[in-house]
Amino acid sequence: MIAELGLAALWLSTALAVLQMVSGAMGMRDGANSPFAIYARPAAVVQAFLAVLAFFLLLYAFAVTDLSIKLVATNSHSAKPLIYKLTGTWGNHEGSMLLWVGVLALSGGLLAGMERRLPEKTMSATLAVQGFVALGFYAFLLLSSNPFERLPIPAVEGGGLNPLLQDIGLAIHPPTLYIGYVGLSVAFSLAMGALITRQVTPDFAKVLRPWVLGAWVFLTFGITAGSYWAYYELGWGGWWFWDPVENASLMPWLAATALLHSVSVLAARDALRTWTIMLGVLAFSMSMLGTFLVRSGVLTSVHAFAVDPERGSFILALLGLYIGGALVIFALRAGSISEGKRFTVTSREGALVFNNVMLSAILAIVLLGTLYPLLTEAFDVRVSVGPPYFNPAGAIFAIPMFVVMAIGPLLRWKDDKPARIQFELALLASVVIAVIALVAIFGDYSILAVLGLALSIALAIAALLPLRGRNIRRVPVATWGMICAHFGIAVALFGMASESAFTSEKLAAVAPGDTVEVAGWNIQMESVDPVAGPNWTAIEARILAARGDEEPTILAPQSRNFWSPPQPTSESALITRWDGQLYVVIGDQAGTDANGNNRWQLRVWWKPFVTFIWYGGLLVAFGGILSIAGRVRVDLKRRKAVEMGKERREDMDALAEGDAIDGKGGTGGNTSAAEPEPAE
Repeated sequence: MIAELGLAALWLSTALAVLQMVSGAMGMRDGANSPFAIYARPAAVVQAFLAVLAFFLLLYAFAVTDLSIKLVATNSHSAKPLIYKLTGTWGNHEGSMLLWVGVLALSGGLLAGMERRLPEKTMSATLAVQGFVALGFYAFLLLSSNPFERLPIPAVEGGGLNPLLQDIGLAIHPPTLYIGYVGLSVAFSLAMGALITRQVTPDFAKVLRPWVLGAWVFLTFGITAGSYWAYYELGWGGWWFWDPVENASLMPWLAATALLHSVSVLAARDALRTWTIMLGVLAFSMSMLGTFLVRSGVLTSVHAFAVDPERGSFILALLGLYIGGALVIFALRAGSISEGKRFTVTSREGALVFNNVMLSAILAIVLLGTLYPLLTEAFDVRVSVGPPYFNPAGAIFAIPMFVVMAIGPLLRWKDDKPARIQFELALLASVVIAVIALVAIFGDYSILAVLGLALSIALAIAALLPLRGRNIRRVPVATWGMICAHFGIAVALFGMASESAFTSEKLAAVAPGDTVEVAGWNIQMESVDPVAGPNWTAIEARILAARGDEEPTILAPQSRNFWSPPQPTSESALITRWDGQLYVVIGDQAGTDANGNNRWQLRVWWKPFVTFIWYGGLLVAFGGILSIAGRVRVDLKRRKAVEMGKERREDMDALAEGDAIDGKGGTGGNTSAAEPEPAE
């Protein structure tokens, strides 16, 4: 019954998406005169309820391990812990796409139910585009990826979830990314609605900005959580490997970052109108491309869910339809968008444009490095593109971007002169030179790591300089958000540069009683014993680790073997200190020592300040949250002011009307006593 209810909810949602699209298109064409235009908003709201209901029904099926549903039988197991049963709902292709569609419908419902600031024709066009986007994904689910498909005979036991995904990180990483992707779909719909109706204005930008900010916050948090999950779960000691599917999440973030700055300029200064629309299309294009890469079968990765080329063809067709259509509309309508207000190169707008160009260039580099191996493989030529390409090629544009990022917030809007901020420029230049000289004196490190360290410290100082000479209590919340986000970038960059420059590694074969030293840490193997979990067995090492005179800390890295499905994994053990992390992994047996004791492969890293990477990511996301809160606060104040102004105007109108009646009615009395009190 659960499967049938879920499938019915999806079919009804599809019908409502059609109604939303058609009624929105009629409202866009005829405005308030269309009798069908009123159905777009309620169709979106009810559709949201049904799509979310379908997802929760699948969630329930996984919770109770309903083995009559093919998806549950393939991706779950009765012995699996409940938390992994629940997170397993989106740990597969069909379930993750249902989550995508549920969030997409919910976003459309919120947009339809809450937004009243746009002109009605623009809102109708937006809802029509959103319904069109949703319809494609409903068709994809129902025609090629049905999550509620029944088995002819219920399975005796489930096949289980990929052991690498049986981690609490799976409860956080994919859903946050999906919310970010879907937020970009709303930004795309709003951009298309404004473009079609020629309403690319600051008021439109103020409506678009919270959606872009929200999507950007979730993407930032999702990428940060995914990076840390891969770092501790995969056991290879790295936080980013330029995996194609990692890149698939990074590319929308880069485009969304550029869009966020562009829409802020449009909202505040009425500039960059065409650029904002183009970035709205580009950001959603990158999220669609990421969906294609993960679900087309062209990639083999722990992140990739589908291996069915037909599904990939379906998504590729949607990508061509949505993005190709958007680009055609853009080509036809872009000329009708006015330029907006002008500004000089040496202004805050100029700095934002420069950094948007740099972000776009980095996006192009990542896109090329991701797709190039796929293109060459089509011609039976296998190439590998990794850090030797991405790091230096990206740095060519990232370094000037960071320099301008430090200076940009110090500049005035519209026009400014660098001489006005010569003290700040001298201070930041001195910091960069001093750090480079200091690091060069004490060691021989890569130039990128040294530049990263210098720029990170300069960025941290620059992030706080906008507070110089200001009353802290009067700084707007949104400005605090910008400061926090920029400071977070500096913290993350410091962690990346430090981990790259100062990491120490030791690989050894040790027996119980043996000791390994790395970067001042003393690591002693005490024992290796078999242990068992709810759906796995493992070899677990007991290790004592101490630095200097401190008390030893017990570590227990494991080499696990899951039985459903059968797969070996490495469970790392970590010690976190303020200045870094000790990272320990146990591997396979490596023979015996002279006394006949078994020896085991042990890999140990000391990674200075590596945790700053994720602290910085969280600060960036928190800065986005502060910006949203600040914008909401300002919006509420403006609405209150408008309402108070409206009440005052109504009181004045009533007073004027009363005076007019007294004058014409000939009451002859003293009218001053009948005058209402002035509004507060």
